[in-house]
Amino acid sequence: MPESAWKLLFYSLSWSYGAFLLFCTDYSFFHDPPSVFRGWRRGMEVPGDIAVAYLLQGSFYGHALYATARMDTWRRDSPVMLLHHLVALALIAASYAFRYHNVGILVLFLHDVNDVQLEFTKLNVYFKHRGGVYHRLNDVASNIGCLAFSLSWFWFRLYWFPLKVLYATCHCSLQAEPNIPFYFFFNALLLLLTLMNIYWFLYIVLFVAKVLLGQMQEVNDVREYDVEPSRKPGKEPGVPPALKEGLHLKNGLVKDKRL
Repeated sequence: MPESAWKLLFYSLSWSYGAFLLFCTDYSFFHDPPSVFRGWRRGMEVPGDIAVAYLLQGSFYGHALYATARMDTWRRDSPVMLLHHLVALALIAASYAFRYHNVGILVLFLHDVNDVQLEFTKLNVYFKHRGGVYHRLNDVASNIGCLAFSLSWFWFRLYWFPLKVLYATCHCSLQAEPNIPFYFFFNALLLLLTLMNIYWFLYIVLFVAKVLLGQMQEVNDVREYDVEPSRKPGKEPGVPPALKEGLHLKNGLVKDKRL
């Protein structure tokens, strides 16, 4: 719960700031993606409002890289999450250094919205059973959040992201600057990010399939633990492997005794 609460706070602020830059200023990157490269030149000055967004996002993903490896609960997709944080940090640092910051703001805006919905949903899942009492309001909120998260993931990351970002970086960048540097490097990272978005979308499809087939009665995180191997005679079903090994709580779930 503390992990999700912190992420909800950060992503809500970062996505709101990104929406402010794209829709409440003179930047037209969202409605006119080719404009991200208009006027581009080496060593151009980064606007102060965009530099602030980069400072916040860069520091967050630097911390997230360490937190995923050393602090957060280890889940089935944690290796992919580590790779995602490495790719995100590389894109943030390199795009700032080589002045592709306009693209960066668009990429962050299209991704942060899903994290807001995800952490909101997870918090309501945690809150719907408090003190041994069932709270229907949190249950309804988690179901609504899950539906919004599933739909927006497809719309923002699998539809708008290729339509706006990949179109601008793969095609429009060469029209604006035929010899634009690091073309293949940046597009390779963006394509890798797209593949990871598809990978996580498979978890969403798996969750929906379990609900439709009646294998799951409530919203839960199918990435948390693989509990099937633990369903053996004499063992309590559904107990995470880390807890069965006698480890203490860490960041809400698992912690090594030495700490």
